[in-house]
Amino acid sequence: MPGFGTSTAADQRFNVNLSILFTELPLLERPAAAAAAGFTAVELWWPWVDAPVPEQSELDALRDALKDAGTQLTGLNFYAGQLPGPDRGALSIPGEESEKFRANIDVAADFAASLGCKALNALYGNRVEGVDPAAQDELALENLVLAARAADRIGAVLLIEALNAPESPACPIVSAPKAIEIVDKVNAATGLGNAKFLMDLYHLSMNGEDLPAVIDAYADKTAHVQIADNPGRGAPGTGSLPLAELLGRLKKAGYEGYVGLEYKPGDAPSAESFGWLPHEARAARD
Repeated sequence: MPGFGTSTAADQRFNVNLSILFTELPLLERPAAAAAAGFTAVELWWPWVDAPVPEQSELDALRDALKDAGTQLTGLNFYAGQLPGPDRGALSIPGEESEKFRANIDVAADFAASLGCKALNALYGNRVEGVDPAAQDELALENLVLAARAADRIGAVLLIEALNAPESPACPIVSAPKAIEIVDKVNAATGLGNAKFLMDLYHLSMNGEDLPAVIDAYADKTAHVQIADNPGRGAPGTGSLPLAELLGRLKKAGYEGYVGLEYKPGDAPSAESFGWLPHEARAARD
């Protein structure tokens, strides 16, 4: 498949999302598989979809697997419900899901801190039929303030991600400007300034947004970037997005953070989906 040249790729800091890649393997085997493919940095959705507060032994086992593989955890989602699945987050859902999110906040933050992870992603959640959207937004802000304070406690940023309307029609955060609005509201409420934008180029392209314009407008408020090609959410080169060009534009705009590989590997094993990226560019530079 078409790929990134060595010089282009060398300008980036890549990590692998172990919740969408290497899922043909058990969770605890994925860090070693990513390391074997040449990667030194990884990120995760909250791995225990039914357990916002898992057993300590499960947390310890995952921590050991990441450390033993020599992989640095660079990003972690807070509890977000059934993901992958019908849910798009929990923090704006009144009742049990909101309570699960709150129970998870310090668990996720402490786990991240134990691994030196400095980015925590809080997915907003879907609109709920019969519930006033304003009430959901009020609840969401309360929970995001709690999450931002927990992230600040461990020296981390709180990420706010825009999803895409075609695949997430019930989610209200489906554009870059809307995500930035939430970022600004959280920072105004906390005074901490640690809420930042997670710029997922696949989701934004699915929304039909002008990606160069988004990069130019919001690179300074962006703390993490994720990529997949469009159409198909496959590896770079399987679709039509000019991802190398877009990442180069981000670099020129001052972005120095990680680029998360959050794409579907297709029918082949995940390790075979990285042909677009030179092996020497996979290890995250300091």
